[in-house]
Amino acid sequence: MAAYPATGFPSFAGAPVTQPLDSQLGFAFLAELPTLDLAPPKRAARAPKAAAKSATAKPTPPQAPTPAAAPTATLDAEAMAQALEAHPDYRVQRRLVPRLDWPGTAQGAVQRILVLDTETTGLDQAREKIIELALLRVDVDTATGLPVGPVQVYDGLEDPRKPIPAEVVKITGITDADVQGQALDEARVAELLQGVDVVIAHNAGFDRPFVESRLPAFAKVAWACSFADIDWKAQGRGSAKLESLAQALGLFYDAHRAEMDCHALLAVLAAPLPQGTGTALAHLLQAARNPSYRLSATNAPFEAKDLLKARGYRWNADQRVWATRLSDDAALHAEFAWLKEQVYNNRHAAVQIETLDALAKYSARSGVTVHQQL
Repeated sequence: MAAYPATGFPSFAGAPVTQPLDSQLGFAFLAELPTLDLAPPKRAARAPKAAAKSATAKPTPPQAPTPAAAPTATLDAEAMAQALEAHPDYRVQRRLVPRLDWPGTAQGAVQRILVLDTETTGLDQAREKIIELALLRVDVDTATGLPVGPVQVYDGLEDPRKPIPAEVVKITGITDADVQGQALDEARVAELLQGVDVVIAHNAGFDRPFVESRLPAFAKVAWACSFADIDWKAQGRGSAKLESLAQALGLFYDAHRAEMDCHALLAVLAAPLPQGTGTALAHLLQAARNPSYRLSATNAPFEAKDLLKARGYRWNADQRVWATRLSDDAALHAEFAWLKEQVYNNRHAAVQIETLDALAKYSARSGVTVHQQL
């Protein structure tokens, strides 16, 4: 940005400007950015007009303008991004580049994970169908919580034998023509599933029932949920949506296609947790080893419904009970105390507890159910 002369140009207060405007406005850092030569090309000289042969001669058609010349300087986008990052008033988002090979060798024991995502014709698991399934298989070093080695990838489409709703086409870009005659490669999926310790999905409660209905072998593998098994709010994130988590790391990507969503999730999980030790991957591998609980507030007073809803309980219309999911023993016993005091007013009450191990978590199957006196 060019500086104005120190004299002859009044400031807002009426006094002459004594510093360049770019310094006054905090834009001095722009001087360090690469410059781009955008000087307009010189116009070609016009050809002299031909003398008229007669009063009735046709005019000469206008000549097409000379195309503008390409810039002569190379613009280093990464250098500009780094300069902006160094300024406190700017944040930079980089396009996510899928990583197909993670550096280093394992320092400890290795666990094999399968990152999974689906696109479907709708939300109802009883009626809707998978139209896309993506899988990333990679080993994780349990000592560091980081992926190591190559990433094996599968992405397949499947014909749902019904029209894809317009709203799904708008979100995913997948059309009826794309999936016509397509089917998932079950042999390739089985190959990738072999030896997997944990399947990870962002909202496993949605993906797992769909996948197990189509591919029953997934019922025999432990699952973890990167949406529910990590308290992202406690980690300082404003949202648990995958796009938001990626943006917090300075990444953006084309969302709502299964394979790219998987790559984005792996990048998010390989990053250190903001308020914890280790990576999100390490946290999920531990979560998969621990049971979770579905706690039902049996016979809760009607007037407690708003209190329960605000606490995160959801109404189960089939069982006509308010229920919530808890991640560990400590959370379960803390909830017992809260229910007894806030909901049951210290009266005797019995609640229902369903214990869910990693083979039952987020599936349509039931766990082991007991009743507990408060």
